[in-house]
Amino acid sequence: MGEYLLLPIAFFTSALAGAIGMGGGVLLLTLMPGLVPAPAILPLHALTQLASNLSRAVFGWRHIDWTLTPAIAAGGVLGAVAGGGIYRTLALDWLPAVIGVLILLLTWLPLPQPKGRGQFALAFLGFYQTGLGMVAGATGPLGAAVLARYSVQRDWLVVNTAVYMSISHLLRGAAFGLMGFSLGPWLGLLAGMVAASVLGSWVGTRLRGYLPQANFQWWFRILVSVLALRMIAMVVWNAP
Repeated sequence: MGEYLLLPIAFFTSALAGAIGMGGGVLLLTLMPGLVPAPAILPLHALTQLASNLSRAVFGWRHIDWTLTPAIAAGGVLGAVAGGGIYRTLALDWLPAVIGVLILLLTWLPLPQPKGRGQFALAFLGFYQTGLGMVAGATGPLGAAVLARYSVQRDWLVVNTAVYMSISHLLRGAAFGLMGFSLGPWLGLLAGMVAASVLGSWVGTRLRGYLPQANFQWWFRILVSVLALRMIAMVVWNAP
């Protein structure tokens, strides 16, 4: 029954993302090891985050810029294929440690960003967002710098981040299904996490205008790093 601790966690992390536009998926991912088996972490995370991001986009639908989506989706399909190939080669017992290392790298190292504001930049964003997400899980902050070239208005940025993340998580979920992951044993947990995520998005959307963002990113990076180190330590400690 410990896995059902993920219900309040899904609510809180979705509310966090709804309020500030990012961070919820990373935080959820770092808390899943130990509550569900390693092979289920990334598929359940993808589908839960699909619900969280899609509901956030729906709640702010007036801010959606539909011109961004075709190129992101096209790049995402290629990214899912490439990332799926890498995922097949991983030893799943070590997957939480791999994710932990990637989270630390994504949190603290400068990341390459496609230049400009054209369709190629959006397609490249979709490619590496989805491809890297197949093995790292939570990569939402990767696209913030790209979308910020189009608008820095907070509602626009939060909602359109949710749109491109919805595309990425949908493609990831489909890829895991094609690779043989069965949802059957997880339907009850997944349904609860989806409901908690949608409710969290609703709450976070309404809190967005009231929450200051001063110093948030620094403290969030510290918290995520501690949890990523926990993921690595759990695997190393239990290694034969």
